[in-house]
Amino acid sequence: MSQTPSKTFGLVGVGGFVAPRHLQAIKQNNGTLLCAIDKHDSVGILDSYFPQADFFTESERFERHLDKLKRNSTPLDYLSICSPNHLHDTHIRLALRNGASAICEKPLVLNPWNLDALLSAQNETNKHIYSILQLRLHPSILALKTRIEQSNKDSVFDIDLSYITARGKWYFHSWKGEESKSGGVATNIGVHFFDMLIWIFGDVEQSIVHYRSHSSVSGILILKKARVRWFLSIDENLLPQHIREQNKRVYRSLSLQGEEFAFSDGFNDLHTLSYTKILNNEGFSCEDSRKAIELTYHIRNATPIGLQGDYHPLNKRL
Repeated sequence: MSQTPSKTFGLVGVGGFVAPRHLQAIKQNNGTLLCAIDKHDSVGILDSYFPQADFFTESERFERHLDKLKRNSTPLDYLSICSPNHLHDTHIRLALRNGASAICEKPLVLNPWNLDALLSAQNETNKHIYSILQLRLHPSILALKTRIEQSNKDSVFDIDLSYITARGKWYFHSWKGEESKSGGVATNIGVHFFDMLIWIFGDVEQSIVHYRSHSSVSGILILKKARVRWFLSIDENLLPQHIREQNKRVYRSLSLQGEEFAFSDGFNDLHTLSYTKILNNEGFSCEDSRKAIELTYHIRNATPIGLQGDYHPLNKRL
């Protein structure tokens, strides 16, 4: 009995922070990386996974390579996209144009109308656009979703979400520090959390932004089954003392009805599981990403009301 041929992949942004998780996911799902591109050539990580992959630093030569694969009737099965946020739209179109489905890191796009255009492009092909929404696969979060679904249908939960991931001076000299490229703090570090909250607690009924700067943003979110005070930051000075004493640079907290909900661990294999789901035609689609993209767009463009009313306690440290 013959084995099913392994799926073929390309990867855009192989020198980036999240790319190793994608390389590992491809490898662990018995895939083959045929080609990769990054404008920087510090990509020794390829040696640990796919040393025979063709590597490019110039987009023109990479696109030519994809075109040749397609014309030789051997197009990639998937193009994995780990490029800067503002280029996701362009690279998803590159995948579809060359006969490959796209697997894209968060956020899929920065603006809701970009999503509509991509759906139109997808519908012109027999390929798919998949979004990495790995928190939906986290065991603790799946258990929380079940708990909420089994609660009284009229229950509304009080939640405090805090996420501080300290970043150095380099951040503001990179594309991540430019709101037009990254979408700002709420999009770049918050979109997964907003997707998770909407997925579990229902649609957005109201969104208020209390504070927004280049390094921190906070607000309150009224969902169908939750009232969420949220705070996101990359400012190292805002890390709680007990986190500093442990020499950690990330603080992640979700309080539900005053009870701490633990989900700090269990992230290591979520990209691999995401790829497994995609290969089984169970991946998350463009539409699955829509509500969080609409929300982060609103947060990015809303006028902060200041520290009035009920706001997240960490605002007092600003």
